[in-house]
This record gives sequence, C-alpha cells and structure tokens, in this order.
Amino acid sequence: MQRPAAGTIPDTPGSYQFKDRDGRVIYVGKAKSLRSRLSNYFQNPRNLPARTRQMVETAETVEWIQVANEVEALMLEYSLIQRHQPRFNVRYRDDKSYPFLSVTLVDAWPRAMVIRGKHKKGNRYFGPFGHAYAIRETLDLLQRTFPIRTCSDNKFASHERLGKPCLEFHIEKCAGPCVGAIDHPAYDALVADLIGFLEGDTDEVVARLERQMLEAAEQQEFELAARHRDRLLSVRKAVEKQQMVGARSEDFDVIGLVDDELEAAVQVFFVRKGRVMGRRGFIVDKAEDLAADELVARVLERIYFQDNPLGHPKRVFVPALPSDRDLYEEWLEELRGSRVELSIPQRGDKRALHDTVTQNAKEAFTRHRLKRMSDHNSRARALNELQQYLGLPEAPLRIECYDMSHIQGSDYVGSMVVMEDALPKKADYRRFKIRTVDGNDDFAAMEEVLERRLTGYLADRDKPVEERGRFAYPPQLLLVDGGKGQLTSAMRVLDALGLRGEIPVASLAKQFEEVFLPGRTDPVRLPRQSEALYLLQRIRDESHRFAITFHRELRDKRMTISVLDDIAGLGPTRKKRLIKELGGVRRVQQASLEQLRALSWLPDAVAVAVYEKCTGQRSP
Repeated sequence: MQRPAAGTIPDTPGSYQFKDRDGRVIYVGKAKSLRSRLSNYFQNPRNLPARTRQMVETAETVEWIQVANEVEALMLEYSLIQRHQPRFNVRYRDDKSYPFLSVTLVDAWPRAMVIRGKHKKGNRYFGPFGHAYAIRETLDLLQRTFPIRTCSDNKFASHERLGKPCLEFHIEKCAGPCVGAIDHPAYDALVADLIGFLEGDTDEVVARLERQMLEAAEQQEFELAARHRDRLLSVRKAVEKQQMVGARSEDFDVIGLVDDELEAAVQVFFVRKGRVMGRRGFIVDKAEDLAADELVARVLERIYFQDNPLGHPKRVFVPALPSDRDLYEEWLEELRGSRVELSIPQRGDKRALHDTVTQNAKEAFTRHRLKRMSDHNSRARALNELQQYLGLPEAPLRIECYDMSHIQGSDYVGSMVVMEDALPKKADYRRFKIRTVDGNDDFAAMEEVLERRLTGYLADRDKPVEERGRFAYPPQLLLVDGGKGQLTSAMRVLDALGLRGEIPVASLAKQFEEVFLPGRTDPVRLPRQSEALYLLQRIRDESHRFAITFHRELRDKRMTISVLDDIAGLGPTRKKRLIKELGGVRRVQQASLEQLRALSWLPDAVAVAVYEKCTGQRSP
C-alpha cells in the first residue's frame, strides 16, 4: 500500500478506514490525531504485530473522516464498524440469546412478557437473565401483587369481544382490563408500581402491603387481609430471588474477562439498587492485536453503544483501565447525563464480586474452547489445504457453492451458499427462481444462476462502496455441484463475462469426493482424512439443504394455493387445520363429502364448497 503524500493527513481527531483492492473496508480505527496514528502503520513491516502487518499488506488504500473531538471519533468508529463489519476488527458473538422481562408500554393496556431478540422502542426491558424460567417464576409471584395482563393481543381482543374474562382474572392474577374491571388510571398505577419494583424500589412495596394487611385486619376484613398477606409473601419471595451485592443506593456494572491470543470471553453483571438485576456474556474474536486496556475499551463499546435496558450506571468495575480513560468516562457521562467512573476493584465486597464475575467468564471461555478448540485450527488448515490441492493463487477466504433443485422440471430453483473463513455467512445466501429454462436441464439452469450472480458483480464492482448491491464482491473459489457438465457450464459463463482468469472455479463430483478443475481430464482426489475434504463436504451439504428447503417451500405453496385457495369460508386458519387433520392437500382432494361434513369445526357450507372445488362437481 502506498503511503499518502506528506502533509495530506490532518492533525485532527477522526476515524480512518483501510480498504482492499475491491474497495471493501477491512479495518476501521479512531485517533486523537489522524496524522500521528496513521504514521505508525507506515513503518518497516517487520516491526508491526503479525495481524497488523497482514492488514497493511492486504490494504490498497486508506481514507479518513475528520470530526470535532475524540468522543465523536469514538462514536463514528463504532458506527462504521457496525456498517462494514471489517474482517480485521474484533468481532463479537453472544454466547446465547438472553431472555428479558418486557413491559409493553406502547400498548394501550401494557402487558408483561418474556422476550428474546430485538427490543421495540418505547417498551421497558429488565434483564438479561440467565434463564427464561427464572423470569417466569418471578413474574408469576409478582402477578398477585401487580395483576397486569400477560395474555397475547389476540387473546385480549377475543375476551374483550366476548365480554368474559379468562382464568387469570378469576384467580386474581390479572385485573381484567379486557372486560372493564379496572379503569386506565388504576391500571397505569399498577404498571408503574411493577416497573418501580423491577427497578429495585422494593421497600416501599413491602411496607405498603404490610400496612394494608394490618389495616384490613383491624377492620376485621379478614379475607382482604389474607389476600394482602398472600401478596406480601409473593413479593418477599421475588425479592429473595434478587441477589443483594451492594448498598441499596448503588448502581454499578461489573465486567470480567478471560482471554488468550485469539479470543476473549466476557461476562457482565448489572447491579441496580444493590441487587443483581441481569447478566450478559459474549465472545470476542480478537482479529486485531489488543493489549488488556484496548480489549477493555472494545468491550465497553460493545456493551454501552447498544441500547441498555437497565440504564447506565454510576460506576463500572473493569479488570483494566483503558489508556484513554478520560475519553471513555466522558462518553459514558454523555450517555448517562451525570458523572460515570471507571475503576478497578481492589478489595472488599466489590473485589469479591469481580472475582465471581471473572470466574463466570473463565467457565464460559472453557466451554467455548472445548467446543471450538480444534475448529479454529482446522478451519485454517482446510483453507490452506484447498489452496494447495486445487492450485489456487491464495487461500479461499470466500467460497460460494451453487446447487439446483427440482422435481421433473417443476419448481426449478437454484441456491448460493457462502463460506467466509470456512464458516457459513448466511446473510449472503441467495435463492434463485429459474426463469428461462423449460424442462429438466441442470446445465442451462446453472448457467442462468451464475450469469445473474456474476453480472451483478460486474455491475457493482466499479461503483462506490456505499452504492454496491448484494453481489458486490467476487468469490475466491466458485464451486458448482455435479461434475464435469456443471463445470463446463460454469466455464462458459466465466468466458462470456471475461472472468475466467479472475475467479477460480471447481466442480464437486457426486461420488468419491472428487473435484474437477478446468483444463484437467482427471479429477483431484482429496485425502479422506483431510480438513479440506471435510470443508467441501460441509459446503455441499449446506448447499443441498438450502436448495431443497427453498424448493419445498415453493412446491407446498403452489400445491396449497392451486387447490384450496379462494374457497368461501376457508380462511388461512381453517385451511391449515384441514390439511393437518386429513394428512395433506392430496388427502383433502380425495376426501368424500361425508368425511368433510364429519369435521365438527367445519361448517357444512364450507365442507360443500371444498368438496366441489376439489372434485369439480356439484355435491349430491
């Protein structure tokens, strides 16, 4: 990579981006001074760390964006990393999908529910928790004190329409908003009390219930007193489930991590009002060389750039302080709206808690390494072996495999699966409906799919990166499934588009795990125990699975629509139930009118309509 001309790099804060020969962003960084930071990359390569040297050798150009201050540079860097997912920046993988307790404030009558995945703006979330059953047990206890609804919107609308409440109302675990048993102000007060309790304000709730229980007893309203007593017991059990680790006024997070040269495991405990309100863990793939302080900085960005459902704490306990500690404290202060302190716990309860969190990270890392110990090395060996056995110019970091699926020429589909660094990249998978091929012709179908994919690449490669489409980057190995015929089809497409010398291509045979290459009569036979062979087997199996799944979806949709669509009274729910109970669409077509009428849930008029549509004759 050529160094930018002297004096062209500004001495200001900003973010810089290294790009490869295809214009793809491969690394994003930030700097207090772009000039000083970038000059570090243009020294003798032997003095650079191994991964940094590999990145610089891969890069063709470097660009930068100036900003006003370091905090803006930090925010811009994270935004660019999220957008481009550069291969030389650290990568994060959550070790599991953690459940949250959500209160749906966006609904007219908010509900409490357990949720995973994306969060909806406007709702309140508490967690994450280690196990969904722990949330459900806590929610079950709290419903007797804060009886807000937990039913789905469809169930709520159904009971509202019927004017009859469900069982939850009768056992006093729901206030019955669906039947008007509570008005909006009273219901909103229940929701506010539940949120306050989940935020840690438990003392006030306990004191109020004790007061209500005693007042009811004094007035000799013993049934009411008993209900307050049961609610008090439920609340106390819920409180006991929340581990107390600090003073009631303390809000802080504790971050523990364990790492090696390649990866790190991170665990976070979220403490609010002195209680552990949630936890989270993830794995960091250290694609760049990171010292302990730099790794902590990356972890802070991961945790606090995302929407934090518990809000931002006053203190964050970390295993090492970032070198630019003031920058991160200033950034966290902007997020919280008041001072935030980063510190390393030295002694006492905080140190003991930090040791516990670190032990959690160590155990998570051990589990991860047992699962992936051989995988990381085997992936590297597989790519190097493929380069060697197939005579490729470089290790194929991006592999695309194509397969066709059909039944006697109907519902013809093609699939494209992608492996990057020998791992599936499902975001880049593509499906193709065959448009121009009539009958059973796999060779012509393969040509159509490859032409559409590679034409898209040619159309995009000269555009700016921001304007490129889904086929923007070429594979370093293009695989077609089937043998010599499919290889010939692929070569015709590459020749027609002028890409023969740019994109290596190979074909996977049906038997003996043979690989056909252009210009060679005999196939390449990979060693039975080689990592390269296992990788090709995984690619082929994934390609088959993806193509067949798409084909089945199209076939099922066509069969269902062609026979049972547009029948009066047979909506999606009844149609699905009819197909399930009779054992498939064909069984529905073969059913007699008496069989259809025997279904108690299917109105006679609809049964007659189905019979007439399937048989093409009027009912007797």
